[in-house]
Formats: sequence, C-alpha cells, structure tokens
Amino acid sequence: MAVAVRSVSKMYGVCFNAGRQATGLTASRLLQHRAFRVGAVRRQQPFDSTMEKPQFPGASAEFVDELKFIEPNVISGIPVYRVMDRQGNIINPSQDPQLSKETVLNFYQNMTMLNTMDRILYESQRQGRISFYMTNYGEEGTHIGSAAALDPSDIVFGQYREAGVLMYRGFPLDMFMAQCYANADDLGKGRQMPVHYGSKDLNFVTISSPLATQIPQAAGAAYAVKRENMNRAVICYFGEGAASEGDAHAGFNFSATLECPLIFFCRNNGYAISTPTNEQYRGDGIAARGPGYGMLSIRVDGNDVFAVYNATKEARRRAVAENQPFLIEAMTYRIGHHSTSDDSSAYRSVDEVNYWDKQDHPISRLRHYMTTRGWWSEDDERSWRKQSRKTVMEAFEKAEKRLKPSPELMFTDVYEEMTPNLEKQREAMWRHVHQYKEHYPLDQYEK
Repeated sequence: MAVAVRSVSKMYGVCFNAGRQATGLTASRLLQHRAFRVGAVRRQQPFDSTMEKPQFPGASAEFVDELKFIEPNVISGIPVYRVMDRQGNIINPSQDPQLSKETVLNFYQNMTMLNTMDRILYESQRQGRISFYMTNYGEEGTHIGSAAALDPSDIVFGQYREAGVLMYRGFPLDMFMAQCYANADDLGKGRQMPVHYGSKDLNFVTISSPLATQIPQAAGAAYAVKRENMNRAVICYFGEGAASEGDAHAGFNFSATLECPLIFFCRNNGYAISTPTNEQYRGDGIAARGPGYGMLSIRVDGNDVFAVYNATKEARRRAVAENQPFLIEAMTYRIGHHSTSDDSSAYRSVDEVNYWDKQDHPISRLRHYMTTRGWWSEDDERSWRKQSRKTVMEAFEKAEKRLKPSPELMFTDVYEEMTPNLEKQREAMWRHVHQYKEHYPLDQYEK
C-alpha cells in the first residue's frame, strides 16, 4: 500500500513539473510574440486617418472633417431632354427617332382625336348629360409618345389623365363614351365615376379615385412580371402632386430594392389641382428624387412627343433587360381645369394659360414638324378635324341612347355566390324602388 502511494506521488510530481515547465515555455513564447508585435508597430509608418473609409452598410460615401450641410439650390437643376424645338425642328439629328410618315400621322391623329373627344365630353358635362369629366388638354404628347414606345403586353397603371394611352392601344370611342355615360355597354357596369377607364384586354388596369394608390400596386405587378420572366414591363403614370403621397415613397423604394422592370412616368403639369409646384415641393422637381432611391432618372420635354417616345423606349428596353426601375419626369402644362369641379381662373391667369395653349402646345409642335416635311396641309387639317368630330359625335349619340345597366348588377361580382347580407340589401333596394317608383325611371335601365 505504501509503495503504491509513493508511486502515485512521484507520478503527480512529474506531471506537475512538466505542466509548470510547459506553462513557463508558453509564457516565454507569448512574451517573445508580444515583443515582436510591439517592435513591428514601432517599425510601421505613422497612422493616416485620411485613408480611412466608411464601413457603414447604409450608404456609399467618404469621411469629411468639416461640418457642412448640402444646399439644395447649389446643385444645378436636372436638364430637360428634347428632340424638337417649339417650331417642330429637329435639334440634334442623332436623336431623331426616324419614324415613318404613317407612324407620325398616327401620333397626330390620336392626339387630335383625344382633344376632340375632350371638348365634346367636357361640354356634355356642362350641359348636365354626364356627371363629371377631366380633360387632357396640353398633355397629349405625354400620352401618345409614351404609349407608342411600349409593347402591347406591357401593363399600364394610370392615374386619371392618361386617356390617350388607352386610345393609342385601340380602346374604341364607343367604350370611352359608354364608361362616361355609365350605360349598359360600360365594361365597369356603371359602377365607376366617369374617366375611370380600364381594359383587361389592353392590359390597362382600371383607374382608382384615391390618389397614388397605383404606385405601390405597380411595383407589386412589376415584381410579379419579373418572377414570370415574360419579357414584359410595367408603366405607372402619376402627377407631381401624387408624388407627395406616402404611396410614392413605398412604390419607389420597393421597385428599387426588388429590382423591378418598372417605368415611373410623372406628368409634371405645374398644378396639383390648385396647388402650384412652388407650394408642392422645394427640391428640383420629381426626377431629382430618383437617385435617392437608386433609380435611373431623366427629365424630358413633355410637349415634345419624340422626346417622350425616345425616353420611354430606352427606359422600357433597359428595364426589361436589366430588371431595374426608371423614373421619367415629363415637363408639361395642364391647359384645362383640373376637372369639371374646378375653376382654375381662381389661381392662375388667363395669359399664363394662353401662352401654353398658343405658343408651346404638343399638337401644334408636331403639326409644324409634319408641315415642314410636306406630310400635312391646311386642307388635311380641315378634313381631319371635320372627320374626327363626326366620329366622336356618332359615338356620343349612340352612348346617350343606350339603356343603363340593370340595378341588379350592384350586387354581383363581389362574391361568387351572393351572401345573405347582400340578399337582404338587394331586397331592401327593390322595396324602396317600388315604393318610390316615381323617382326611379326603370324603363331607362336594362331588365
């Protein structure tokens, strides 16, 4: 037993001494390592703080050592891209889209047809024949130039002043009239306000009254299109006033971070209803916001249909090829009132409106271009104006004579099968109508 204890003690002592020697060796090596590190630091060049680079994940920038705020008015304004001057002359031949005579005539005829339809429906509202209307006076170039640059399969989200886009895509005059008159031919079955058009066949999403709701919706649609890999793009129209809505921020940011094939097309027409741009924002318009969201941006002359066409065509090509959003700000002017509920003479002068109507109108600019090339004459103009008015009036008269949709349609298309509460509402509606039938001319409605 004693021998065993002495053997264990001896073994313990050997292990302890070995551990102490190893610890001493490690400590010695650590001191040597530290001495080497200190020596190395002493041999390094002095630290230069100016060589430091920010490593923050939220931005790309350089360090500065002076306190200085960025002045918005020091940065030069974004230039306005144009192809034609106000007399229809091509400024830079390399930017001429070289469109055929037939294509340019189609541009002009759509722009003037839209103008004629506006005049007739505006007067129709003033006569009490329809409840509401919004004209497109002065903005025809933004509609036709952008619509022509798109593929028919591209999805359009409009605001409420893009009727020309739908017209260029082939929406019939009869359907425009049916929607404004809310008759039985209306694709919306009479449920929408006038000028709230839509066409599934033409990939034009039905317009909504709430401002800017289409912007985040367009971002979602563009993300879906990207995932389908269908070689399609989405275009979203809005005014500079709508860009003040929170929905604009959400749409811009989502489209950039999700890398969506989307064209944001802002019609900066000078007024958000009665609010002029100098009260709407303090920065350099809407295009200046694009870089902040990581979007490629451009500002174009919206009264130059060729400039709009070129910018939209290139943005569409790159949006699809590179899966990224683009922001186009088209500078134009709203010649008409905001709507038939507005009187713009309360907040702007007649002289201001006359300048844009007479001196810098997109229709007259394109007409100058065609006249210079011998593609259009005074006789052509008179003949076309007469013909287009006749065509619009025929559609107008037809729409006015059509019956209204059946009141039953108020309760359909929400659920596949009508719910009990809707059944009760429908029965209550009919009891009311029959009780006060002198106020409800049912002979004017389809059965």
